[in-house]
Amino acid sequence: MATVTFDNATRQYPGNPRPSVDKLNIEIADGEFLVLVGPSGCGKSTSLRMLAGLEEVNGGRILIGDRDVTNLSPKDRDVAMVFQNYALYPHMSVADNMGFALKIAGVDKSEIRKRVEEAAKILDLSEYLERKPKALSGGQRQRVAMGRAIVRSPQVFLMDEPLSNLDAKLRVQTRTQIASLQRRLGVTTVYVTHDQIEAMTMGDRVALLKDGILQQCDTPRRMYDHPDNVFVAGFIGSPAMNLVETPVHEGGAKFGNAIVPISRETLGAAGTSIIVGVRPEDVELTTEGDGLPITVDVVEELGADAYIYGTPKVEAHQIDADGDEASDRPFIARVDGRRPPQKGETVYIKPQEGHLHVFNTETGLRIEA
Repeated sequence: MATVTFDNATRQYPGNPRPSVDKLNIEIADGEFLVLVGPSGCGKSTSLRMLAGLEEVNGGRILIGDRDVTNLSPKDRDVAMVFQNYALYPHMSVADNMGFALKIAGVDKSEIRKRVEEAAKILDLSEYLERKPKALSGGQRQRVAMGRAIVRSPQVFLMDEPLSNLDAKLRVQTRTQIASLQRRLGVTTVYVTHDQIEAMTMGDRVALLKDGILQQCDTPRRMYDHPDNVFVAGFIGSPAMNLVETPVHEGGAKFGNAIVPISRETLGAAGTSIIVGVRPEDVELTTEGDGLPITVDVVEELGADAYIYGTPKVEAHQIDADGDEASDRPFIARVDGRRPPQKGETVYIKPQEGHLHVFNTETGLRIEA
C-alpha cells in the first residue's frame, strides 16, 4: 500500500492553448478511496492516466509512496487499472483473464491459481472461473476486471468510470460492492466518475475538477455543507442547489418580499450584491406575501417527499454553476409528499434560518457567514 501525491502535475496537449490538467495538487493517504469527479472534459480521466503512466506529465511530478514515478513506464509503477469497457480477452476463461498479468510476469502456475481463487472467492466468481466473458452479465464482467486488478496486489487501484456500462439498478449494487471491497482490502484507490451521486456515496474524499483546475477536495459531507465556490455548490447535490443573485439590504439579503438575515461581517465582504444559495430541502413554504413567489410548473412525487419545480413570479436573477445568469432555470423546493402544491399554484418560499450559502458575485467564492 502507498500514498499518492500530485505535486503541481500538469498536462498540456500539443496545439491546445490551455492545459487539460493545470497544476493539480492532491495528497491521497495510504488506503484512502479518492474520487475524481467533474463534467465532461474537466481533466479527471487525464489525471488518472497521468498517474497510470499513460499520459505524459508536462510539469510538476507524481509520487507513489516516496518514489517519484513521473517518468517511469506504466509497468514499473505498481498500479492496476480497471477500465470503462472491462478490456477482457474474449477467447480466455475468467480464470485466465484474471491471472494473465501474473502469467506474463512469470509467476508460478500454482501461485497464479491460488491468487485467482482467492480473488474469485472475494468477488463471488468462484463458479464462473471456467466460463468465457460472453457468458457473463455486465456486472459479472466488471467483477472479473476487478479480480484481474486484485490478483496483482498493487500499491494503487485506478478505476476509470467502471460502472458506466451498467444499468441503473446494477450500478447502485456494484458501487456498494466496490466501496465495501476497497475498505476490506485497504488498497489506495483513485476512482474517476462524472456521476456526483456515485462520488458522494463511495469516496472517503471527493476532488472536483473544472477545466483542468481543482475546485475543492474534501469529504462528501463537507463539500455538501460547505462548498468553496458557486461551481461546487451547483455541481454537488441532487437536485441542484438554487442560486440567486440578490441585492444587499441592511441586515440581510432580499429574497422576494422577505429579508433573509445575514451577519454584518458577511455583508461587509459582499459589495452591493451577493449570490445566495439554498438547497431544495432547506427552503420552507411561508404565508402569502412573505418570501419568493413561485408558480409551480412540475410536481415530482416520491412518496414521503415531493419536489416542486417552479418559475419565480418576481424578478430573480438565478445563476447556474458557472456563475452565469440562467433565467430559464427552475427553482426547486422539497415539500411534504402527502400534501404537495398543485401544478399552476403559486406558493411563497424562503430559506430556513442557518441553511444559507453566500457567495461573492464577482469571484464566485464562498463568503463566510
